[in-house]
Amino acid sequence: MTEKRKLPSTFFWGNSVSSMQTEGAWNEDGKGLSVYDVRPATDNTTDWHVAIDEYHRYDEDLDLLKDMHMNMYRIQISWSRVCPDGDGDFNQKGIDFYDRLINAMLKRGIQPMICLYHFDMPLNLAKKYNGFMSRHVVDAFVRFGKKMIDHFSDRVKYWIVFNEHNLYFQDEVFNISGYESGDKSLDDMYTIFHHTMMCHIRLANYIHENYSDVKIGGMLAYQQIYPATSKPADVWAAKQVQEFLNFNIYDADTGHGYSPEVMQYMKNHDIHMDITDEDKEIMKKAKADFLAFSYYSSWVLSSDKIPAGEAPNRYLNKGGVESKFVKTNDWGWAIDPLGFRNAITTMYNYYRIPIFPIENGIGLKETWDGEHMIEDDERIAYHRDHIKAMKDAIFDDGAEVLGYLGWGLIDIPSSHADMEKRYGAVYVNRSNHDLKDLKRVPKKSFYWFQKVFKDNGDEL
Repeated sequence: MTEKRKLPSTFFWGNSVSSMQTEGAWNEDGKGLSVYDVRPATDNTTDWHVAIDEYHRYDEDLDLLKDMHMNMYRIQISWSRVCPDGDGDFNQKGIDFYDRLINAMLKRGIQPMICLYHFDMPLNLAKKYNGFMSRHVVDAFVRFGKKMIDHFSDRVKYWIVFNEHNLYFQDEVFNISGYESGDKSLDDMYTIFHHTMMCHIRLANYIHENYSDVKIGGMLAYQQIYPATSKPADVWAAKQVQEFLNFNIYDADTGHGYSPEVMQYMKNHDIHMDITDEDKEIMKKAKADFLAFSYYSSWVLSSDKIPAGEAPNRYLNKGGVESKFVKTNDWGWAIDPLGFRNAITTMYNYYRIPIFPIENGIGLKETWDGEHMIEDDERIAYHRDHIKAMKDAIFDDGAEVLGYLGWGLIDIPSSHADMEKRYGAVYVNRSNHDLKDLKRVPKKSFYWFQKVFKDNGDEL
């Protein structure tokens, strides 16, 4: 049985990060300000000025990834590092940094994947144009994206545009799109989402028209939603969330246009989305070489808790209830590897395009005593069970999967700037308010990953 479950030699094992959570060097070598650079630390969070200082320490970190036998590293290019104002001159020193980083990956046998936007809008565009509310910013982003594709596509063959694109169809959009003013209405949410979708599709079409050996895919934060009961209203509400927050994004990525259910909801509720006739023609040409997603947890939804008249985009704001059947981590996130299998299998059955889970992991509270190895058995169990579930999706369900990338496998501040929520197999010796020495310290899981990746996932 084991022989029949061998993954292909081309399978990718790796790590995913963002620029603001790793690089630091927020004001070096001509970098412009992003919206993150001006966010202050709080009692329970850090600022974004240093992160884990990978700008200066990338050789050390890449050596650790190589030692873990990774063959892919997904990074993000900081828009404001390579184009300080977002729509002005490009900064050669910023581009040079990514040249050095990517070349250093390739030297170690690590394939780069590039994400073009991970929430950090150039501050100039947020202040002047209200971020992605503006078509000017759409055009500026496409200009930036084409420049990066033209420059790096000789070495980088896998691309995504937006990290977790369906977050732009939820209220989180107002925190990650450069949105500085407005009433946070559904109209604004839908407009920003559509503008970002046009960014993605224009760049995907550009790649497909100009680069036959480069692959690009859509990426979302997969919403594995269970109904709280078998009550039809609960089942229907869960189905609606999946349609709005999963299928609608992938439908657009693959040239099918937006979901009919979403379009009818807009019509019925007089929601404006700023869709032009030219946009519709551009959307028809869309295609995806793979479908990527992040997966950490599943969620349970009760229709009884959803306010009357609420948009499906917002059902999870108040409709979520505690899962009764799985364990949770310190932040209440359900640990559900079968949901991971469900995500892979469902999307492959529906779209018949290779699936690529490019973020998976568990946040834990950990401290290092300066001497002994951190025994993170809970992390090992989490990843073991999720990799097993992925292999079930492949070998029992017939899904085609390109690889498996963990999230932040060298500790980084969480997306909400909490250094104490750690996902890594390598401990970084700093806290929210004390940078200490930033020493990299392998945890027990480092050595577990090392064996799993070396053996191509044969033995877990």
